Amino acid sequence: MNLRNTTLLAVLFSASVFYAQDSTLVDVNTIAEPKLSYLDSIKSTFQKHDVAACVDERWMNELSNQDLYSEMIADIENTNIDEKVDYDLSTELLKERLKALDAKSAFHIEYNPGLENIIKHYLKNRKRSYERLMALSQYYFPIFEEALAKYNVPLEIKYLAVVESALNPRAVSKAGATGLWQFMYGTGKQYNLDITTFTDERSDLLKATDAACQYMVNMYKIFGDWDLVLASYNAGPGNVSKAIRRSGGKQNYWNIRPYLPKETQGYVPAFLATMYVFEYHKEHGIKPEKPIVNHFATDTIMVKNKMSFKQLSDLLDMPVEQLQFLNPSYKRDFIPFQEDKKHFVRLPLDKVAIFTSNENQIYAYCDYDFNKREKPFSSQEMVADASSDASVVSKTKYHKVRRGESLGLIAKKNGVTVSELKRWNGLRSNTISAGRNLKIIKEERIAFTPKKVVESPVSKAVVSTDTIKVKNVKPIEAGNYHVVEKGESLFSIAQKYDVTNEELKTWNELEQDNILVGSKLIVRFLEKQKTENHIVLAGENLSAIAKKYGVTIEQVKEWNDLEDNNIKLGSTLKIMLPANKEVVVAEAKTKKPEKQSPYKSEKIYIVQKGDSLFSISQKIKGVTVSDLKKWNGISGKNIKPGMKLKISG
Repeated sequence: MNLRNTTLLAVLFSASVFYAQDSTLVDVNTIAEPKLSYLDSIKSTFQKHDVAACVDERWMNELSNQDLYSEMIADIENTNIDEKVDYDLSTELLKERLKALDAKSAFHIEYNPGLENIIKHYLKNRKRSYERLMALSQYYFPIFEEALAKYNVPLEIKYLAVVESALNPRAVSKAGATGLWQFMYGTGKQYNLDITTFTDERSDLLKATDAACQYMVNMYKIFGDWDLVLASYNAGPGNVSKAIRRSGGKQNYWNIRPYLPKETQGYVPAFLATMYVFEYHKEHGIKPEKPIVNHFATDTIMVKNKMSFKQLSDLLDMPVEQLQFLNPSYKRDFIPFQEDKKHFVRLPLDKVAIFTSNENQIYAYCDYDFNKREKPFSSQEMVADASSDASVVSKTKYHKVRRGESLGLIAKKNGVTVSELKRWNGLRSNTISAGRNLKIIKEERIAFTPKKVVESPVSKAVVSTDTIKVKNVKPIEAGNYHVVEKGESLFSIAQKYDVTNEELKTWNELEQDNILVGSKLIVRFLEKQKTENHIVLAGENLSAIAKKYGVTIEQVKEWNDLEDNNIKLGSTLKIMLPANKEVVVAEAKTKKPEKQSPYKSEKIYIVQKGDSLFSISQKIKGVTVSDLKKWNGISGKNIKPGMKLKISG
């Protein structure tokens, strides 16, 4: 019996789950699909492939760090190789290891006290730097080795890029040498590296490496010694030739070293010390930082249209910093297009698949984005239309750095780039301390231009025992605003604020449903309003005044910046009312003057700043200056703000 009951319950439960799922599907299908922005509509057509992303974000942030270059250059320029360094490495063991390196290298690696000192200096003071450099080398060294092998250049030359630029493709020396291999402008041109307004191929990984290999081959033909080739790479072949002559014709680097420029004297020792640290890092407890994946898979695509890194970032959902790292030769974060010259963009393989599958849509969006910009010599009508469609306003805000936050994380949260954060805050490195306030400048695109309203003077309020209609009220356009976020459409925003698409388009003067991310839209349009000034009378409180005008106490407090419900007798309160609403003020309790007709009433006018007897008489129909003087016992013309004038009749 128990088994039968259990089986029955199981069947009923399965059936309920099935029908629940079915009803859920019906409900989901009945939801209207929201309209998308132009960017999102383009991306919604993309063909995507199930390829795992091969870029680890934390590793990418480290790859983009440019602090290592300045540290490496400072070491070469300032380290005294004759100064002894206290480090736990015996001279005998070092000699054995250098001998082993010499046996498998094309360079003359022999022990000398200067080399020992600089190796110990790196091991003692630069362990952390070399852990990061070894992480970078996992991306660069395979490419270097392929090119070096092609030109039959010793593979150890790959360590030269570590010494030259700390593996920073955008490194620029004080003298103007640029890129991974630090080519000067003239040398770069000599080896066919293109340098224009938009591109600098000295920073191009493949082309600059190929040029460096050609230079090495040419220098080896001159000197026939790889140590001297290294010296000539830094000091130039002319300075090496002079040092050889001054030394009496000696051709060993260590023998001509005293006659070389000061920087070059520390250059080759730095190269050999770097080679030693890379080859024996395990023995010294140096653990290279590694990405989650073992191979950084990228490929290049020839572009057929001009595009910016920002457009690619939006379309492919990848950080601008990542594009900058993979494509350092584009100086202005912009890829030009020329019929007579090919330009390529390097992307991770999963992004390559998306790009190649959706090229036409990507180029169409880039054209659309460029065409939105104001054109020179456009007609007045076109300019007017552009200005009424949208305007851009820069706004500055501040972000307080929290513990554990990095520049990359802060940039991602705020939709800006790391380079922008560094520029706005005068930062030279990516290091930030908790508690610091960072300036963030963002541009908001306002999706409408408010129409100018012709102002007319607001007539002064007259508190009376009669009903008074206030005319000539200045209309004020008011509303609530919504800043468009990524993925939102006009339909979804209308649903959120319980309005219609057409209302949003009317209030914001939109002709189409397309909206831009960052646009500021009016989402609740209120009636045109007028400001009514109420003079607090004896016995009145906020509750009575709010009830009198059909508003709430909180509204009255908000309009007048009141912290509590206390109000002073005779003070003026601002009341916001619809422009078409007549103000009806309840009768004030006044004593009837003696010998006054019951059919006549008395009005009280509160004198406002700038009023005169003449201006008051003009406002009140059928009243003259003489009447005002007679009713109020005034002999001269002087009146003061706050005075109460009787209006009889």
